[in-house]
Amino acid sequence: MYTGKIVFSQIMSYLPKYQFLKIVNKYNGDYKSKSFNCWQQFLCMCFAQLTYRESLRDIESCIDAIGSKRYHLGLKQRVPKSTLAYANETKDWRIYADFAQVLIQQALSLYKDDSELSVDLKNSVYAFDSTTIDLCLTLYPWAHFRKTKSGIKLHTLLDVKCSIPTCIIITDALTHDVNLLDQIPVEPGAFYIIDRGYNDFAKLYRINKQLGYFVVRAKKNLSFNRIYSNKANRLTGVVCDQTINFKGFYSQRDYPSKLRRIKLFDSEKQKSIVLLTNNLELPAETIGELYINRWKIELFFKWIKQHLRIKAFYGTSENAVKTQIWIAVCTYVIVAILKKKLKIEQNLYNILQVLSISLFEKMPLNTMFSKNDYNTLKSINSNSLILFD
Repeated sequence: MYTGKIVFSQIMSYLPKYQFLKIVNKYNGDYKSKSFNCWQQFLCMCFAQLTYRESLRDIESCIDAIGSKRYHLGLKQRVPKSTLAYANETKDWRIYADFAQVLIQQALSLYKDDSELSVDLKNSVYAFDSTTIDLCLTLYPWAHFRKTKSGIKLHTLLDVKCSIPTCIIITDALTHDVNLLDQIPVEPGAFYIIDRGYNDFAKLYRINKQLGYFVVRAKKNLSFNRIYSNKANRLTGVVCDQTINFKGFYSQRDYPSKLRRIKLFDSEKQKSIVLLTNNLELPAETIGELYINRWKIELFFKWIKQHLRIKAFYGTSENAVKTQIWIAVCTYVIVAILKKKLKIEQNLYNILQVLSISLFEKMPLNTMFSKNDYNTLKSINSNSLILFD
C-alpha cells in the first residue's frame, strides 16, 4: 500500500519553490502577510484551475470539505473567500508572471529535442497572435473595449515545436495587435510566423535587422516591383516565387531591403494565399509548411479557454484578472512539465482530466497514467515476510 504524499503535493514538488520565494522577495509580496502568503495563494489558485472551480465561494467550500487533508495541500488553516479575494486584489500579479517565465524556461529545456513541426528545421519557430476575452463593462470598467462591453487581449508568442508559450503580454482589447510586434524578443535565426494583421513594414524590418526571419501573409493591395523570379513547382502548389522590393515611398522607407513573395494554391480549399518572408534560401514549399503551422497558436488559445479558468474571473480588478491568467498559464506549463518528466503518453487534455479527479488520492504519479494497478505494487516499507512471490 502506498503511504506517500497525495497527488497534489507530488505535483507541487516539481516546482522550484526557491525561485518562487526569490521572486516574492523581489516584489515584497509577503509584506504584512501573517497567515496567508503568496505561496499559499498560488496553491489555492492552482487547485482551482486543476479542479475547475467556478468562483471564490466554490473554492472555499471545496477546501473546507476536505477537512484534515487541507494540510496536505500546503494550507495550515481554512481559507475564507474574503482572504483569497483580498490576496488576488493586493498581491502583485508580476510575481506570478515572473514565476511563469521560470516554469516556461524549464519546460523549453525539457522539450528542446522534440518537434511537432511537419518540416525538418533546426531553427526555432514561433507563432505570434492574440485572442480577446470579453468582459462585462459594469464589472470591469478599467478594460474598456466598446460602448457596451469591456475586454482584454492575450498577445502570445508560442514555440510551435512544442506548443509552449514563451511570451504573453496582457493589454486592453482596444490595443491593436501590430503595436505589440515591437515588444516580442527576437532570437537570431528564428522564424516568426504572423498573420496579415501584422503588416507593418517598419516593425518587420526590426526583426530583419536583428537577424530573425518572418513569414507573414501579404495584403491584397501590396504594391511591389519584381526583381527576380525563381523556379516554381506548381505540382506542390507553388504558383510563383519572386524576389521583390516595395514600390511605394513609405513602404520603401520602412523596409528598404529585398523580400521574397510566394504565392501558394490550396487545391483542397480552392484558394490561394500570398506570403512575404525575408528568408531567401529555404524552398518555397517549406515556407508554406511553416505558415500552415501558425494554426497551432489558434489551437493553443482554444485549449486554454476550454480547459482552464480564464473566461470567468474570481475578482474584478486588473490585478486579480492578471493574477488568475498568469496562474492559469503556470498550470498549463506544469502539466506540460509533468508529461515530459514522467514520460506520459497521453495528451495534455487527458492528463488534466485525470488530475482533476485524483488530487487527493494517495498514489504515485507515475502509476496514474500507466496500465498497471498501483494497489498491486509491493510496499517498500512493509515489515511482513513475503511468503509467495
